[in-house]
Parts: sequence; structure tokens; C-alpha cells
Amino acid sequence: MSALKYLSHYPADLCHQAQKLINEDKLGSYLLGKYPQTHRITSTKALYDYTLAIKNAYLRKSNPLSKVIYDDKIHAVKHALGTHTYVSRIQGNKLKAKQEIRVATAFKQAPEEFLRMIVVHELAHLKEKDHNKAFYKLCLHIEPQYHQYELDMRLYLTYLEVKGKLYTGA
Repeated sequence: MSALKYLSHYPADLCHQAQKLINEDKLGSYLLGKYPQTHRITSTKALYDYTLAIKNAYLRKSNPLSKVIYDDKIHAVKHALGTHTYVSRIQGNKLKAKQEIRVATAFKQAPEEFLRMIVVHELAHLKEKDHNKAFYKLCLHIEPQYHQYELDMRLYLTYLEVKGKLYTGA
């Protein structure tokens, strides 16, 4: 089951179900049935506006974002789908912080639910730096389907790797 590296921390029975879908060549149709459309958030400005809308709805009091971009240097192969960076600079006698979110370019053509899951994950890092209980509680507060979207997104990455195809939704 080396093709299931994105699912390695999931229970064995779930991995076996995924492997069965791959073996029967049904994983793509399963995903298309669940997520028939890709999003239209393809520009950096649209991604920034999308992220800011979620941030303003749930994390209004958190630090402002200075940049939100698609980054082609982020590769899902290295287990990163997006990054949140926090840079502190001294300006005069004040400490200024810049917060940036970068999303893997591979998610320019993906279902909106997967993009939302990644954005929610990175926004949660504004409040919680570590992947702890409070972090995932915040993710679920922002997106109640967070864990389901994460699983399906991992299946999507598995599909892309096995088939070498891009998502073909409308």
C-alpha cells in the first residue's frame, strides 16, 4: 500500500477501502460524485479575498494577514499543502509581525471544499501554532466538515499520484 502515503495515519480498514477503490479504478468516480465542481478562486487576489472573508467571520480579532498567495514551490509530495509564516521585524522601537499564508498551486484546480479545508487549517495557525486539541477544535468551529474534507482531500492527492491526472470536475 505504498500508494497510500497520504493516508498512512488513518485506520487500516479505511486504507483497505481506499486501496480497493484504486484497484477497481473507482476512486476518481467516487471523488467526482462527491465533489463534481472545481472552484473559481484562481487568482492571488481572489484567494486573498476568500481567505479574508473566512478570517473576518471567525477570527476577527486575530492579527491581520499581509499576504495570501498560491505558491508553486509548495509540493504536496513533501506533505505540505499550505504554509503559514510569521515574521517579526523591529521597526524603530516597535516589533512588527507579518502573517502570510501560502497555498500549493495544485489546489487552483480542486474542489472548493479542499481549498477551504487548507485555508481553515492555515488560519487556525493564527491562534494555535501547534497541531493540538485546541487547534483542531478551532478548525472544526470554522468548518464543521473539516475532518471529512481532509480525508477526501488526501484521497484526491492519492488519486492524482496514482493516475497522474488533474481533477476533471466542471
